[in-house]
This record gives sequence, C-alpha cells and structure tokens, in this order.
Amino acid sequence: MDKIMLLVLSLVVLHAASAQQKGIVNNANSPYVKLKSIDMGDCIWTEGFWADKFKAATESMVPYMGEVLCGDTGHALNNFKIAAGEKEGHHHGMRWHDGDFYKYMEAVSYVYAQTKDKKLLKELDEYIRIIGKAQEEDGYLQTQIQLNPEVDRYDNRKYHEMYNTGHLLTSACIHYRVTGQRNFLDIAIKHADYLYTIFMPEDKKYGRFGFNQTQIMGLVELYRTVGDQRYLKLAEKFINNRGKYRVEETPATEGYPIGDMVQEYTPLRKEDEAVGHAVLALYFYAGAADVYSETGEKALLDALDRLWENVTDKKMYVTGAVGQTHYGASTNRQMIEEGFIDEYMMPNMTAYNETCANICNSMFSKRMLDIHGESKYADIMELVMYNSGLSGISLDGKNYYYANPLRVIDGARDYSKMNTEFPERQPYLECFCCPPNLVRTVSKLSGWAYSKTANGIAVNLYGGNKLNTKLLDGSELKITQVTKYPWEGRIKLTIDKCKKGAFDITLRIPNWARGTRITVNNMDAGIDVKEGKFAVVNRAWKKGDEVVIDMPMNINLVEGHSRIEEVRNQVAIKRGPIVYCIESPDLPQGTDIVDVYLNGEVPQKAVFNSDLLGGVTTVEAALLLRKDSNKEKMYKTVRKPVFESYKTRLVPYFSWSNRGRSEMTVFMPVVW
Repeated sequence: MDKIMLLVLSLVVLHAASAQQKGIVNNANSPYVKLKSIDMGDCIWTEGFWADKFKAATESMVPYMGEVLCGDTGHALNNFKIAAGEKEGHHHGMRWHDGDFYKYMEAVSYVYAQTKDKKLLKELDEYIRIIGKAQEEDGYLQTQIQLNPEVDRYDNRKYHEMYNTGHLLTSACIHYRVTGQRNFLDIAIKHADYLYTIFMPEDKKYGRFGFNQTQIMGLVELYRTVGDQRYLKLAEKFINNRGKYRVEETPATEGYPIGDMVQEYTPLRKEDEAVGHAVLALYFYAGAADVYSETGEKALLDALDRLWENVTDKKMYVTGAVGQTHYGASTNRQMIEEGFIDEYMMPNMTAYNETCANICNSMFSKRMLDIHGESKYADIMELVMYNSGLSGISLDGKNYYYANPLRVIDGARDYSKMNTEFPERQPYLECFCCPPNLVRTVSKLSGWAYSKTANGIAVNLYGGNKLNTKLLDGSELKITQVTKYPWEGRIKLTIDKCKKGAFDITLRIPNWARGTRITVNNMDAGIDVKEGKFAVVNRAWKKGDEVVIDMPMNINLVEGHSRIEEVRNQVAIKRGPIVYCIESPDLPQGTDIVDVYLNGEVPQKAVFNSDLLGGVTTVEAALLLRKDSNKEKMYKTVRKPVFESYKTRLVPYFSWSNRGRSEMTVFMPVVW
C-alpha cells in the first residue's frame, strides 16, 4: 500500500513539475538542478527599490528604447523592413544589431508578463510579422548578411550570426511562454532547424564557427520549450567543438581575433581560467550550465565550478564587474579585447567592465544557483544588479554607459580615441548591445527573486513584492514581502495562502550580513543563521504567519587582495549590497579626486536622502583633502603631506554621473 501511495505521489509531483513551463530559464523538467524557476508573472514588485526600477522600465526604459530602435537613429527595425521588402535602403548598425532588437523584444515580453498591456502585445505582433516576412524560405534570418550581397551565409564569423541566432531563439521562447502565441516561436523553430542542417554534420569548415555563443543558451531554451532533442544535441556540439580544431587564421576568421578571445583555444572541460572577451566567455559558461542542467555531465560542471571561482575570486571587481581591460592579452599571450587579463590585475581608471559582461556575470551565477542551490551565487547576482549593472543606465532610463570604470579623472583619458568609453552616459551607443541587455534584465528581475525547492520556496532577492505561485507538489503559495531593502535590513514575509503540512521557506543570508536574526511570529526561529548561506525554516505554515529577517546594515570598509597592486592601502565603502563612491559634486569646487583620502579614525554614518538621486541612502564620512599632491613631475621627493579635513557624503556607485560630468572614485587611500 505504501509503495502504491509513493508511486501516486511521485506521479502527482511529476505532473505538477511538468506543468510549470513559464520560467525565464525554463528548468521545470531539467533533471540536474536543485532550484526551479517560478513562472514569469508569479512575482510582482509592489513597492521599494525594484518596484521603482520596474516602473522606470515600463514608463521610460522600454518605451525610449523602442523609439530609438524602431526609428532612424537605431535603425534596427528598418533593417528587418528592408529585408522584408517593405522599405528601401541599406543595413545600418553593428553586425549584431538584430540580436539587440531581439533583446528589446524580450524586455517588452517581460513587461507584458506583469502589466498585461495589450498595446505591447500588438506592438510585438507587428514586429514579428515583419521579422517573419524577412526570414528566408529555408529559415535563414540575419539582416546584415541578407542585405549585403558581397557576403555569403556563415562565411566569416565576424558577422556575429551566432549571437543574433541565440537572441532570436531566447526571445521567441520567452514570448511564447508569456503570450501562448506561436507566431514568433515558429520563426525560431524554422531558423533552428536550418541551423541544425548546417552545423550538426561534422564539417571542419564550420567547426570553429560557433562564435559569440548565445546560440547555446537559445538552443537549450528551445529544446526546453518544444522538446526536440536535436536542439540540445546541437548546443552540446558547440561546446564540444571548443579546442577541437587547430587555431589558425582562415578566410572565415579574418577580421577578428582568434584563440582565447573567442573561447576556442582550450577545451572547456580542461579550462581552469577565465580568458578572452568577457561577454563571450560568460555567455559560453551560461550556455554550458544550461547543457549540464539537462545532461548532468560531471566534467562539464567541474569546469564551470573552476571558472566561476576564478572569475569571482581572482578577476572580479568589488562592484561585481568583470572584464578588466579594453585591449590586452590573455595569460596564454593571445590578443584579446573587452575582456579578462591576469589574475588580480585590476586597474581602476582604465577598467573596462562592459555592462553586458556584468549582466552576463549575473546570468551565469543565476544558473549556478539553480544547479547547486547555494546562496553565494545569488550574492553575485545581487552585487551586480545593485552596482555594476545599474551603473550602465541613468536614473531616468534614457542614457547609457558601455564601460563602467571605478575611477574617473578629468583629462586623464582621450575619449576621442575611444569607441565605447565616454565621459558621460550617452542617449544612443552605436554599439548598442548593452542597453537592451540591461533593460531586459531589470524587466525580468522579479523572476529571479524566488525559486522552487524540493520542499518549498527559496527567497533569492529581497524587495517589496507579492508572490502567487505553485510549489512543485502543485500546492498554491501566496506571500507578501514588505521591506525598504537595500536601504534598511528588515524584511517581513507574510503568508497569505499555503497548503496544510510542513514545507520549507529558504532565506538567503548575504555574505556581508553577519549577525542576522530570523523570527517567526515574533519568536526566534530557532535555526542556524549564518552569513553567506541559505537559512531553512521548516514548519507547518498557516495564513497570517510572519517571518522577519533583520540584517545589520553596517558600513564596512573593504580592502582588496594583497596582490591587487592598484588598491594597496586603499578601501572601498560598502553598506549591505551597495558599493559607494565619492563624486566631485560632493567635494569643494576644484578638488581633484586623486587628492581625496578617507579619515579612517572617524566613523561613517548612513543617512537616507529622499530628494537626492531619486531617493538613496548616502554615507556621511570625514575626508582628508591633500593640498600638496604631485601633479608636476613623474617622481619627486615627498615629505609629510598637508591635509585639510572635510565632511561630506558618498553616493551609491550606480547613481554616479547623474548630476553632470564629474570625477569619481570607488577606492580611496585611507589614513588611520
């Protein structure tokens, strides 16, 4: 009898799991993940930090981006119209511009998932109609090739066809899950089927072509959406091809760096260091994590574990940013751009930290969170989103940074010689990959806030919201979360509806939150609470139960590893998940940022300013302004410096450069 009941229960759980098909990363049926995605729309931001950012996305970020990309400035929709025969003209924009438009469409889908605004659905349908008309009969779809008669399909990988493919497949899957419509999905299937005929057969010509590897994630999501094993097999093949062929210049590689730069030198399963272009690397790792989630191959996961540790422990900035340099060399001494260099080599002023790379860092960590179920991965997601992610966009949602340095000094860099670095955020970037990547991430972040565990729910990210979901056993769960996080450390979760019987509520305790207390209905929860770990509260819950998490929001001075020469004897200021910076608007006029020292003897104080930068908590601090620094000679004899005391405030790093052009630094020398 017990065996029959167990079988029935297993079938119920399996049916309930298979019914969950609307997650951003649709891992409902993925056998090798510990945490399952909630459906899009299950969590709605209600008030506070992320509710404000989502409102900005719906009212400013997404509409403005639509104006740009659908108009003559961005020209992305025009490219599809020309390919569809509905407009005269030529292709404009970077070779990866199709992919940028697909990311914008993905952002619109996320907003629709929460707002159900039918106007958005109508706009998407029109875009899809044009894209479908532009698609070739055999499924091929890349406007920069279709509108260039001098270039053949898959002739040279510098045209980023794989990148555009990946974002097409991902965006179409998201659209289908949100709307239930197949119009976009059918375009993606047709294209993926064509891709399979080209790249699945063993062909040396195409063995090194899987470059800028978003197609791996896209293929796995398409497999998860329609169940066709061919897409998973093709995704795995792109991984297996890495390091398989001799790295040498061929007609298909001319015009773009080879080797480490494009993730083709060392087989992934043998790799132990993040190298090359940071975006390409992290997209590749995220795709490999998706493949592991379906296949369970240990060698793949072992490599991903090594790479995650290498990135976060040896090549990541305090803001969660990655990709230390614009131009340089890998440790294998191969030319790279926009990417990783040596371990602990962390320049501040020339730090590249492409917004896309930072977002990709959070995407990779989200997948590792799902696989391992460990809170340290959500810590990185959060670190990026509050700091090096949001720094890529202005508070009004209409101006963008591509690079995110940790120090800016007037006159120190010649911006006329640069193509992606700017002294102020720009309303349009010719290389437009970062803005839609960031906007789609802000728009979907509520889908990362919770995960389903084997016996309950996990809280990954904190913010005022309402959760209305079904657990893996099919039971309904409703929770209201109220908090002023990240400005305050108190979070209250109220159970609005739940099943009878015990289940887990798993709470992330951030790695900085030492001394956190958890109570249930005003009584100590009686569980082990440790920073950097998930705390599991298991009990038979009932409607009205309240869980309160109290995190001490101390102001911490953070130093770098002793091998990071660029920040020796300097500190950054961090409070909760927020990294702070000093910006010239908060200094006496004419003060150079390099003359700012922190007085380590005077305690700092947190103060919320509702009328500053949209409402932020600042850190009041005592500074020492050096009056006799060396600005004349390469080297000169020095005596005891002359300092002037000055009290001021530091602002969140994400909010800098919203008060006009300014100097800024995250790390400051400290005088104790």
